[in-house]
Amino acid sequence: MRPPFADEVTEDDVRAAALQYVRKISGFREPAAHNAEAFEEAVEAVARATAELLERIEVRGRR
Repeated sequence: MRPPFADEVTEDDVRAAALQYVRKISGFREPAAHNAEAFEEAVEAVARATAELLERIEVRGRR
């Protein structure tokens, strides 16, 4: 998702990647109602961490 592989990474891209990660780790495509809050919080936490990582990493010759 980072340059040079993508020119621009949107919030939607980051959220989609976070959702894919949480689905894979949890084993659920959609959580049951009693797990929905934990699932959504995990997606948000992963999205925040991903956005921070993409903001902070430095690619040699770029920034």
